[in-house]
Amino acid sequence: MSAKKMIALISAALMTAVLIIGICNALAIYQFSFKDETHTADCAIVAGAAVKGDVPSLVFQERLNHAASLYRDGYVKKLIVTGGYSNFNALSDAAVARRYLLSLHIPDAAILVEDRSQVTRENLRYAKTIMAMNQLHNALIVSDPLHMKRIMLMARDEGIEAWASPATTSRYRSFSAKMRFLLRETFWYSVYCLYRVL
Repeated sequence: MSAKKMIALISAALMTAVLIIGICNALAIYQFSFKDETHTADCAIVAGAAVKGDVPSLVFQERLNHAASLYRDGYVKKLIVTGGYSNFNALSDAAVARRYLLSLHIPDAAILVEDRSQVTRENLRYAKTIMAMNQLHNALIVSDPLHMKRIMLMARDEGIEAWASPATTSRYRSFSAKMRFLLRETFWYSVYCLYRVL
């Protein structure tokens, strides 16, 4: 067999393997999106999302609405909002989230702010520090359903005792929106899994 054919076979095998892994990961992410482990915990960590000036994006609002419900229903006593400064905003994403929760009549004393993070894993890493400072030992993780598998894996890697509590009113409702989110999450979940083994 010529070297050119050998390279072509190896390339085809690698592409097939990547495709199979991607499909398996997408299925795992989709199945996990239905998992809801909500029960009492010391706090809820709300995954950061985009803001527009001093207003949370619709995606972020739904995560915050869910967190507010967890507080009102007595599942948690503290809410940790996460997210640093983005798009040259004067306020951090977490500060915007705090303002939004206050508008929902969540007491200021119940809101803890993590405003250093730029990516999901930093959301969790810095939130864990806040947990330790406030003697909070476990957490519900709040994000969109299709984000939950990756963020829960990251929470475990950060050593946080946590349970999944996906936002039940996620803005990703239409088939096309869910598919775009799923494709994006499949990519980033696959990248993170590769990062973990390297």
